[in-house]
Amino acid sequence: MEQSSFLVFPSIDPVIFSLGPLSVRWYGLMYLVGFIAAYLLAQKRLSQTSWSRDQLSDLLFWSFVGVILGGRIGYVFFYQFGMFLDDPLYLFKIWAGGMSFHGGLLGVLTALYWQAKRMNTTFLQLGDFVAPLVPIGLGAGRIGNFLNAELWGRSTDVPWAVIFPNAGNVPRHPSQLYEFALEGVLLFVILWLFSAKKRPVGAVSGLFLLGYGSFRFTVEYFREPDAHIGLYQMGLSQGQLLCLPMIALGIGLMVRAYMRGTDRIKSEKI
Repeated sequence: MEQSSFLVFPSIDPVIFSLGPLSVRWYGLMYLVGFIAAYLLAQKRLSQTSWSRDQLSDLLFWSFVGVILGGRIGYVFFYQFGMFLDDPLYLFKIWAGGMSFHGGLLGVLTALYWQAKRMNTTFLQLGDFVAPLVPIGLGAGRIGNFLNAELWGRSTDVPWAVIFPNAGNVPRHPSQLYEFALEGVLLFVILWLFSAKKRPVGAVSGLFLLGYGSFRFTVEYFREPDAHIGLYQMGLSQGQLLCLPMIALGIGLMVRAYMRGTDRIKSEKI
């Protein structure tokens, strides 16, 4: 099929504008959009809790810090450990790019554990509150990946294939948009509707882990594996292997929640 049959990705400068040494990038803007959206959604849900606005602000701030630190550390240790061994300072070279969702998740979980103690609540109750806020940020991040023409999909001849710059001049799945649709839009709708009714403690957190893990595992079949890692046995990617514990933990949390909450669905405020 002729190359002209596919969409050729336009040349988009990753820097939106610069003011002296400060540059505003599309990816950074998407992180900001995700954080603002999470804050606005959290404000809407705050009336369902006994927390103050200050406590909410602290919770979201430290969760955001957890995303950034965990995302960077996770990327380096999960995907670029060899570069870290060669140059330990690579861990701090954030400008070189590289963030991992699974690392960011571990960072957020650490922040939630700490904040739960400060707010005199439980880790899972905080998780249930935060989980429905996350997909909007995930979706925004995938749009950032698409605008940066990075993390593209595997080669294909589907009509909506895209030829990305620096991707071998080959038509590929726009897997960033698949992830936006599944991990961002669909997961948000599922979690928002599910959490609209009272659920046993841990059920919303479990559904998030199960939903994200399942969607990401599926999209990985369309996403180009990291060149320096490739595929493992049974054709699984690094991302898919990292999703398997998420899926198992999500199922476990939901089973645990409903077994414990069969006779008493959470009725009081958090």
